[in-house]
Amino acid sequence: MGKNLKEAMKMLEDSQRRTEEENGKKLVSGDIPGPLQGRYENGCAYFHEEEREGLAKICRLAIHSRYEDFVVDGFNVLYNKKPVIYLSAAARPGLGQYLCNQLGLPFPCLCRVPCNTMFGSQHQMDVAFLEKLIKDDIERGKLPLLLVANAGTAAVGHTDKIGRLKELCEQYGIWLHVEGVNLATLALGYVSSSVLAATKCDSMTLTPGPWLGLPAVPAVTLYKHDDPALTLVAGLTSNKPADKLRALPLWLSLQYLGLDGIVERIKHACQLSQRLQESLKKVNHIKILVEDELSSPVVVFRFFQELPGSDPVLKAIPVPSMAPSAVGRERHSCDALNRWLGEQLKQLVPASGLTVMDLEVEGVCIRFSPLMTAAVLGTRGEDVDQLVACIQSQLPILTCTLQLREEFKQEVTAAAGLLHVDDPNWPGIGVVRYEHANDDKSSLKLDPEGEKIHAGLLKKLNELESDLTFKMGPEYKSMKSCIYVGMASDDVDISELVETIAVTAREIEENSRLLENMTEVVRKGIQEAQVQLQKANEERLLEEGVLRQIPVVGSVLNWFSPVQASQKGRTFNLTAGSLESTEHTYVYKVQGTGVTPPQTPSGTRTKQRLPGQKPFKRSLRGSDALSETSSVSHVEDLEKMEHLSSGPEQDALETTGPEPPPGAPSPQEAEPLGAPQSRVQRPEDDRPQVEDAESLR
Repeated sequence: MGKNLKEAMKMLEDSQRRTEEENGKKLVSGDIPGPLQGRYENGCAYFHEEEREGLAKICRLAIHSRYEDFVVDGFNVLYNKKPVIYLSAAARPGLGQYLCNQLGLPFPCLCRVPCNTMFGSQHQMDVAFLEKLIKDDIERGKLPLLLVANAGTAAVGHTDKIGRLKELCEQYGIWLHVEGVNLATLALGYVSSSVLAATKCDSMTLTPGPWLGLPAVPAVTLYKHDDPALTLVAGLTSNKPADKLRALPLWLSLQYLGLDGIVERIKHACQLSQRLQESLKKVNHIKILVEDELSSPVVVFRFFQELPGSDPVLKAIPVPSMAPSAVGRERHSCDALNRWLGEQLKQLVPASGLTVMDLEVEGVCIRFSPLMTAAVLGTRGEDVDQLVACIQSQLPILTCTLQLREEFKQEVTAAAGLLHVDDPNWPGIGVVRYEHANDDKSSLKLDPEGEKIHAGLLKKLNELESDLTFKMGPEYKSMKSCIYVGMASDDVDISELVETIAVTAREIEENSRLLENMTEVVRKGIQEAQVQLQKANEERLLEEGVLRQIPVVGSVLNWFSPVQASQKGRTFNLTAGSLESTEHTYVYKVQGTGVTPPQTPSGTRTKQRLPGQKPFKRSLRGSDALSETSSVSHVEDLEKMEHLSSGPEQDALETTGPEPPPGAPSPQEAEPLGAPQSRVQRPEDDRPQVEDAESLR
């Protein structure tokens, strides 16, 4: 290993010595070896661990280049003519703050350039607006210093119009720096014109580690500058051997992969993106946000629902007449469903490397960026096909849930004792809360009684073993408990669901009150029993006398004249809520039964279901459709099944009839054969006498 390191160091020193002899410079320059050879000419490389560190050094180099007296006067030069750094609104978060902290500049030195609003992609920098900002800054006495463009934004992978931005930077003397994931496509044979224009910029930052699946390799910042003294002051070059060894892990990895291996990995990632993009175009209710970026290796998509009653060709057209509150509610609802879909896909296909992100305009979306994940996770074409299949399998759940939300809200609003809770972050059918008798609607404090009722309700609902999932959590912006109804995978009978929730919650509340009342009754009964038993003991003392209470004397008296005392006690009747004497029990050796309480009718609606049918499914009894091959409807089939299940028992009861009392004569004995005229004719027995004679024969 030490021998290989010595050879690598010797090769680096020989290369540096040859370059210094050719160009008369103290830094490594010339064509960039590898895939970028011939595309970024006369560039120098700076290797760094932090991805943003290279851009900070480039900004320092631009300051030294534009401010000649900066080394001598320092901050005074910047104060008299403030520098301006232009960043796109689609830049990665925290980049501007990092630059200001590293350079010691105030935040007003940052200028955020908005993206297109009328023409072009909504994630590309607005070039016309940028030119207006530059002119305004020059008029105010500021110095436009540096522009950071994107060749593949961090969110959706869109590429700015780098060609036009380069012309604008040359016109006003601004340093142009480019970064982004799409720079990896420069290694391919075919590169789009928008990305190829990045080779004309002043500097760019490359991250080959995630692209090629290489851990612990540094990032590279390529730049073009002719003054070695300024690059040394800016920190882009160093004479220390330790700084030169930063490139060793990347150099060894690139030598191991070779040019073909590098190109193959980047090409494979781009093919995965194209494969997913072409497959998603054939899936309904899926919108792709990067269709205009054919060369982008990033695919961003989201689920959307067509408007009811609209033309199937015209999909997801916004309605201007909708109220802003309704539009916001629909967006929150769709965002929750997309967030749920993204989490499900991440669990079902972990090799896809999906991420869920929230965009300002589109909302919650799902991103597939194989250039950043495929080499590490080993994503293959089969994983992309599995991802598309999982998306298609989850779409019926999303559409069915969206269709049932409004019906659920209406049913809950119409039900007595239930309150619909509008929680925009819940992706299920909806949220409902039961309002008990002691519920304070205006208070948001903790409700122990309500929590107890909802906990019992949640347990009862989960015991039904339906396809729906039920959870209990805090209400949105409140501390009261409520029931969260999950996603629906099939057509659900919402009316039965809401009625079951209401009736079950009401039963739990009534049982809770009954238990509390019974507890109070039992407590009072125990107190009364203690008082009566104490009185009975006092009466027994008066009857037996004081002498019988003395141990020795009492035993002698009891031996000569025993006391015939009956056992007296008290029993508590829970049904009547009263105390009763136990004398009857001890005398007759039988415990009194008391009054039998009536059975409490069950409040849940009993619904006839087919064998294997789960709760809350729409029954065939409500359908009026008949089979085309039979004249018997599904309702008649269900009634026949019910009749067959209860028919034999009912027939047996009818044929057997009520048993005659003991000692009563049988019908044959009460009616002798020789006296048919004494027979009383019953109304239901209208058979002729001939049949009786025939049957007797």
